[in-house]
Amino acid sequence: MSPIFEFFFDAYKNTSTTDIVLEAIAFFFGIASVVYAKRENIWVYPTGLVATVITVYLLYKAEYFGDMMMNFYYSVMSIYGWWNWSRKRENKYVVPISRTNVEEKFVGVALFFVTMFVTYLVYKTYDYDLQIPNYIDILTSGIFFTAMWYMATKKLENWTLWIIADVITVPLYAYRGLGMLSLQYLIFTILAIQGYIQWKKSLDKSQAIV
Repeated sequence: MSPIFEFFFDAYKNTSTTDIVLEAIAFFFGIASVVYAKRENIWVYPTGLVATVITVYLLYKAEYFGDMMMNFYYSVMSIYGWWNWSRKRENKYVVPISRTNVEEKFVGVALFFVTMFVTYLVYKTYDYDLQIPNYIDILTSGIFFTAMWYMATKKLENWTLWIIADVITVPLYAYRGLGMLSLQYLIFTILAIQGYIQWKKSLDKSQAIV
């Protein structure tokens, strides 16, 4: 077996078959969700819900409470985003792709810091001995939280935040032995770059028409 395969799959030697199957399902639906997001397709949310609900369970078992809380939030925000993206007025969707304004940037910064603080409190509530990976988890939680909000409101900047957090998360999950999730976030990074390019083209096109 090559070192790469050993790196990703050795951690599963003592993992139950049920958890491996659940992680594989979350992997598939997580990838599908980002693909749909890139295409600005409403199916981003139902597929994302499947992935996040399963991931909440797996992360809870692994005691990664910061990531668990984020995925719980993704599940709730997916419901809101599903509703928001599907709203129509006179048979036209009322939430187009746009850039954040100054006020929305301030909201994003506030969400980032509040989320990091709340995530830190979650760890402390469970009396968790915080290590460097946990502090990285706290940082990425703030980024992901803000990215999910921006995605639900179709802000182009959501992709920039996903890219930053995904790049950080790939080695973090690999270090924790969550091989499939690490690979998933590597794929997320590639898809997020493509998503940014595709949404920007769509935004530029709509602005040119106006």
